[in-house]
Amino acid sequence: MRAMAYDGKAEKNSRLIAAPLLRWYDRNARVLPWRVGPKERRAGRRPDPYAVWLSEIMLQQTTVATVAPRYAAFLDRWPDAKAMAAAPLDDVLGQWAGLGYYARARNLHKCAVTVAREHDGKFPDTEEALRQLPGVGAYTAAAITAIAFDRRAIVVDGNIERVVARLFAIKTPLPAAKPEIKARAETIWPAKRSGDFAQGLMDLGASICRPKSPACLLCPLTDHCAAAAAGRAEALPRKAAKKPKPQRCGAVFAMTNRKGEMLFERRAEKGLLGGMMGLPGTDWRAAQERDVFADAPAPSDWAPAGAIAHTFTHFHLTLDVYAGRAPKGFRRSAHQQWIRPEDAKLPTVFNKAVRRALGR
Repeated sequence: MRAMAYDGKAEKNSRLIAAPLLRWYDRNARVLPWRVGPKERRAGRRPDPYAVWLSEIMLQQTTVATVAPRYAAFLDRWPDAKAMAAAPLDDVLGQWAGLGYYARARNLHKCAVTVAREHDGKFPDTEEALRQLPGVGAYTAAAITAIAFDRRAIVVDGNIERVVARLFAIKTPLPAAKPEIKARAETIWPAKRSGDFAQGLMDLGASICRPKSPACLLCPLTDHCAAAAAGRAEALPRKAAKKPKPQRCGAVFAMTNRKGEMLFERRAEKGLLGGMMGLPGTDWRAAQERDVFADAPAPSDWAPAGAIAHTFTHFHLTLDVYAGRAPKGFRRSAHQQWIRPEDAKLPTVFNKAVRRALGR
């Protein structure tokens, strides 16, 4: 096994890597609902930029297995940018419930509105123009440019990051290594079939160049991989030690009426779970510094239903759940709604709390 010398010209390096990778991808491409595979591309089919954008936003911080069925539901309900732009934000937020990182849903709708109003429903075909759209960052702009328009754009997701770090034996820990990884990726990126090359690297990282137990003997790039040559593939990429997540706590109140409906309220647009429906409750703090019942929606014979635990990106949360009946004469506020629990479109943390309140 030999490690490739990477100090040559970028064009030569790209041929050494792109040719075997693309041959492998042509034979082994994953079948994904948002993807136009290599055989379909050769037959003349082209990806829909709207579908590529939708899938890329949904896949951020979420697994393929989770997104696949939800993506189909989104596309069936809103088949293009104009259709999504015409939908109320609440509908998009409700459809998104359970996928997490809810700012993505708000930006999804905002971006669709922008594309419909300013671009007649068609996505721009350059990275620079795509970066001007709400919620479209550097990675997403590059992915759409490469995959939807087949233009040369350097796409680096988690799988590609791992492949490139091993290919070049990059020892700098993540996330500090990200600029170096992208610079190295640019030296091997081909001018043609940019979208297939990006998706080929993604598939390689997902199926062969795995985080643990990489199947180096099956990899089409083994002969050019510095980490494989040194027997250190599984040790890369290095990651900086994570700081322990802080613990926060709070309380929520599940209040029901005579119809079996539960009281939910719209959370503030800004902040965690912004714009989503949830249960009334306290702030989430390191420690409860006041009587939690001061934040109840109304006086009631609140009964403790237990506690639920949930982990967000930056902290762990424990919520005490209290259940009670709406007192006579209770009137909800403008940002509150009575909804049957089974019909509520809620983030996962509040779904857990509702289930606990109902004794499930």
